[in-house]
Amino acid sequence: MRQMMLWLLVFITGALHAQSVITGTVTNKTNGQPLAGVSIILQEKVQAGVHSDAKGHFSITIPTKGTYTLTASYLGFKSFTTQVHAANTPAVLDITLEETGLFVKPVEISSLRAGKDAPFTQSTLSAADIKKDNMGQDLPILLNQLPGVVTSSDAGTGIGYTGMRVRGSDITRINVTVNGIPVNDAESQGTFFVNMPDFASSASSIQLQRGVGTSTNGAGAFGASLNLSTNEFREKAYAEINNSYGSFNSWKHTVKAGSGLINDHFTFDARLSKITSDGYIDRATSDLKSFYTSAAYIAKKTAIRLNVFSGKEKTYQAWNGVPEELLKTDRTYNSAGTEKPGTPYDNETDNYQQDHYQLFFNQEINASLNFNVAFHMTRGRGYYEQYKAAQAFGEYGLEKPVINGDSLHTTDLVRQLWLDNHFYGGIFSVNRTGQKLNWSLGGGWNRYEGDHYGKIIWAQHGIDKDYKYYNYPADKNDLNVYWKGEFKITDAIRFFADMQYRTVQYNMNGFEDAPLAAPHKSYHFFNPKAGVFYNINPHHQVYASFAIGNKEPNRTDFEVNLNGTEPRPEKLKNIEAGYAFRTTNTTVEANLYYMNYKDQLVLTGKLNNVGAYVRTNIQKSYRMGVELQSTTKLGNFCSLSVNAALSQNKIADFTAFIMNADTQQEESRHFSKTDIAFSPNAVAGYTFTVAPVKNLDLSIVGKYVSRQFMDNTSNPNSQLDAYYVNNLRFNYLVPQPLFKELGLQFTLNNIFDTKYSSNGATYPAIEGGEIVPYNYYFPMAGINFFVGVNISF
Repeated sequence: MRQMMLWLLVFITGALHAQSVITGTVTNKTNGQPLAGVSIILQEKVQAGVHSDAKGHFSITIPTKGTYTLTASYLGFKSFTTQVHAANTPAVLDITLEETGLFVKPVEISSLRAGKDAPFTQSTLSAADIKKDNMGQDLPILLNQLPGVVTSSDAGTGIGYTGMRVRGSDITRINVTVNGIPVNDAESQGTFFVNMPDFASSASSIQLQRGVGTSTNGAGAFGASLNLSTNEFREKAYAEINNSYGSFNSWKHTVKAGSGLINDHFTFDARLSKITSDGYIDRATSDLKSFYTSAAYIAKKTAIRLNVFSGKEKTYQAWNGVPEELLKTDRTYNSAGTEKPGTPYDNETDNYQQDHYQLFFNQEINASLNFNVAFHMTRGRGYYEQYKAAQAFGEYGLEKPVINGDSLHTTDLVRQLWLDNHFYGGIFSVNRTGQKLNWSLGGGWNRYEGDHYGKIIWAQHGIDKDYKYYNYPADKNDLNVYWKGEFKITDAIRFFADMQYRTVQYNMNGFEDAPLAAPHKSYHFFNPKAGVFYNINPHHQVYASFAIGNKEPNRTDFEVNLNGTEPRPEKLKNIEAGYAFRTTNTTVEANLYYMNYKDQLVLTGKLNNVGAYVRTNIQKSYRMGVELQSTTKLGNFCSLSVNAALSQNKIADFTAFIMNADTQQEESRHFSKTDIAFSPNAVAGYTFTVAPVKNLDLSIVGKYVSRQFMDNTSNPNSQLDAYYVNNLRFNYLVPQPLFKELGLQFTLNNIFDTKYSSNGATYPAIEGGEIVPYNYYFPMAGINFFVGVNISF
C-alpha cells in the first residue's frame, strides 16, 4: 500500500502544468492608502491564496488553462471579485477596496489575540482552513496538524470526548475563549468540546498561541491560549447544507443560514447540527446536538451583537481505557457498565447540556479609539449514570435495612452524579491605535456557582428512588485587569509590553469522599510580559519575548490530596524567540522556547472516578524545545506544509508515593531528571497537496508522535509507543449551474491501518520489591473513512 501511495504521488506530481503570475497592489478607495493583510484567493483553488504585504503588494500564480474567480476580501471592506482567464492573464492587477461604512471589526478579538507583529508564537486558521477537515470530528482533531499539538479520543474516532495537548500541556493548561469570553470550566479548568459539538462550523477563525502568550480572560494559560471567533460579518445572504457519513455509523448533519445585511444595519445567522457515532471502542456511542444563533445591529460607529448557542451530548462512557493485557486481543474492550450481571448496563452514559449567552456592545469613538463591553452567561447541567454492584449502605449514609429479620449489607444500584452550574460575568477593552503606540486596556470579572450532588435512581433493596446521598456546592470569583501596548521604535522595530493582575477566590464546601473538607482559598497573581519584534525586511522577521504566568490548582487537585500536602499554585517563566522568512511561494518559521516551572502540577498517570487525571506539585521542572514549520508552493498545482517540534521536558527531582501490594502500606521512591508525563520529545506533521485538475485538491496528511511516558518515573514499562499515521483527503468543487457551490469531500484516515494509542493511564504498585505498572490505553481506530457533501446557496 505504501508503494502504491508513492507511485500515486509521483504520477500526480508529474502531471503538473505551467503557470502564470499576477501581481498588483491593494489600496483603500477612500484615501488611496495601501492595505496590508488582504486575503486574495482563487475560489476554485483553495490552496492558492496569498495576503498583501505591508505595502499592499501581492503576487499570485494561476494555471495556464481555464477561467478562475479571483476574490480579494478584508474586514471592514466590500469584497472584490473578478474573472481571470488563463489565455489572457493580466501581468498587473491593481485592486481598490471600498469601505462598508459599518463598524464590523470584532474588537473583542483584536484586544486578546496576538497580532502579526506580536513577539509571541502563534498559528491562525481561517474558515477555509477549518472547512477542509470538518467532517464531524471534534475541534481538537481539526487542530492536530498545528506544531506541538497531540490529540486523543476516548471513543477512538474523534467524535465524543476528545483531548489535546500543546507542548505536553493538557487542556486544563490551555486558556480557551470564544469571542474573548472564557469557556474553560471554572473548577476543572479544562474545556469539554463535546459540550460544543460542531462548533467549528460556526468559527470564522481560530488562533492558537503556544506558551504563556498575551494576556487574556479566564483561566491562566500555561501551555497555550486558544481563541475562537464567530462574530463574522457577512454582507450577503447565504445558506449551506453540510452532510457527512463515516465508519462506525458516524453521521453529521449541519444546516446554516444567514440574512446578510438587512436595511443596511441588521444581520442574522443560524446553525443547527446533529452528530452521531457508534464509536470504535465497544458501546462508545455519541449523540450530539447543537445550535448557534447570532443577531447584530451594525452602524457606522456602533455594533451590538447577541449570540445564543447550545450543545447537548449523550455519550456512553469510554474513559476507563483498555487494560494492557487485552490490547492485542480485544483492543475495543470497554469495562464501563460491566458491573451489571450479564450484559453491560445499557445506559452507563454521560449526559450534559450547556447553553451560552453572549451580548456585545462595540463603539468607535474616533478613527483611533474604540471600546467594547460584553456580558455572558453559561448555564450547564447534567450527570453521568453508573451501575454499581454490591454497594455498602454505609457508603451512602444509610443504615443497613432489615429484611425477614436479617440485616442486608450491600445492594446493587444505579446512581447519577450531577453537576448543575451557572457561570456569568463581563469583559471589557479600550483599544487605541496611533502612529507610534497601540494599546489596549481590558479585563473581566467572572463568577461560577456549581452544585455537585448524587442521587440513586434505582436499587435492588432498601433505598427510595431519587434518594440524594450528597450535595456539595462550590463557587469561584475570577477578576483580571490588563494593559498591553505596542510601541513602534522605528518602522522596523516594535516593542511590546503587557501587564496583568488576576485574583481568584475559590470556595469548596465538601467532596463526595470527604464531606467535611471545605477549602476556601484566595490567590493574587501578577503576570508581566515583554518582547520585541524586528522586521528586517519584507522577507525576514525576528522576535523575542519573556512572560510570567501564574495559575491556581483546580478542584480535583484539592479533592485527591486531602490526606497529603495541599496543592500549591504554579508559576511559569517563559522565554520565546523566533524567526520567519516569507516570500510569495514560501514561508519558513522557527522558534525556540524555554518554560521554567515552579511547583508545576503534573499528571501522575492515574485517573479519578470520572476519568480525569490526578496531578501533583513538582518543585522544579522545565520544558525547552524548537518548533519549525514551513509552507511551500511547488508551482500552482502543488504545495507542501511541514512542521516539527523537538523538545526536552524534565523534572529535576521528586518523590513518588506508591502502594506496596504486599504490605498494603504506601512507600516513597525518589526520582531525578525524569521526563514529564505525556510529553513526547518529537512531534511532526506534514500536508502534501496537489491539484491535478481544476476544482480538485488531493492531500496526504501525516503525523508522527514519539514515545510518551504515562507517569513521571520514565519507566519504559508504562509508556505510549511512538506512532506515525497518514490520512488521505479529497476536496472537489463540482461544476454545475444549480447551486452557488457543490463540494464533495472524502477522507481516508489511518490509511496503513496503524495500531496505536494516543492516550493512556497507569497505576503503579510495588510487588516483590519492584515497581509494577498496571496500564490502560485508549486505542485509536484503524483505517476508517468519512465522505461529505457541502451545498451552498
